[in-house]
Parts: sequence; C-alpha cells; structure tokens
Amino acid sequence: MSIPDNLTAILARIALARKAAIRPAPHTHLIAVSKTVAEDGIRAALGCGQRRFGENRVQEAQGKFPALKRDYPDLELHLIGPLQTNKVKEAAALFDCIQTLDRSKLARALAAERDKSGRCPNLFIQVNTGEEPQKAGALPKEAAALIAEARALRLPVIG
Repeated sequence: MSIPDNLTAILARIALARKAAIRPAPHTHLIAVSKTVAEDGIRAALGCGQRRFGENRVQEAQGKFPALKRDYPDLELHLIGPLQTNKVKEAAALFDCIQTLDRSKLARALAAERDKSGRCPNLFIQVNTGEEPQKAGALPKEAAALIAEARALRLPVIG
C-alpha cells in the first residue's frame, strides 16, 4: 500500500473510532512513526499533510529531520524512545516533544539544558503501568513524585 493510501486508510479508521466513542477527545492527532523510514517516505507523508512524526532514536532523527524541519516549519517531531542523559542537548535542540521522561536524573538534565540553551521541548511522563522490569518508565507509585519534581523544575510537562 502506498504512503498516501495508507495514511488515508488510517485517518478513516481514526474517524470511525471517534464516531463510535461515547465521549471522543476534542482533538485526535496521528503521530506517524518514521523510524527506519527514509527521508523520501517521510516527504511523501508530508506531501499528504501529515505533520507529526515520532522517532525513537536521537541519532537517526538527526540524520533526517533538520532539513525536513527547514522545508516544513510546521513539522512536529516527537521522541518516542528512551532518552539517555548524554543525548539531552541534541534531543532538546531537535525534538518538539519528548514522550519519555521517566526519571529524576533526566528531568534535572533537561532543566539544565533549558537553562543553558533556552529551549525545552514539551514533555510527557512515561509510566510503566505494568511494572515490567524490561520496560522503561517510572513506576506508578513514583509517578506523582516525578511529576512534582518536573513541575518544581519548571519543565513543560503536558501529559
């Protein structure tokens, strides 16, 4: 299936799910995961109007998205994979949203980078709801403390 056809089909499924929902959210946004997708495939989706993309590796995103963001200023890039503290500077410069804030050390590193560069993406707290040891995320019993710390650091936690 071509990228335009696939995108049309996915958006139609989202519309049907919203119709079937008892109380649909006011907005639903598709984040197209572009990991391992070459730049020409991303450009095809951009040509169809898709503007939100998710990448799980900082280095892979650095190779594809600076030029795409210049060509499409309304492109919104989300980090959907784990973030190591040694990659915070690069991630803060490139991503519009980091969906994987999962520990205090990372919150402090993001705040320090914000203080240095003046830039901090929007953040989501990642919670390991199943408490599975092989998965990332704050444990449910630790989530409130992490949220409080992130707020105390004046980080833009949006979810």
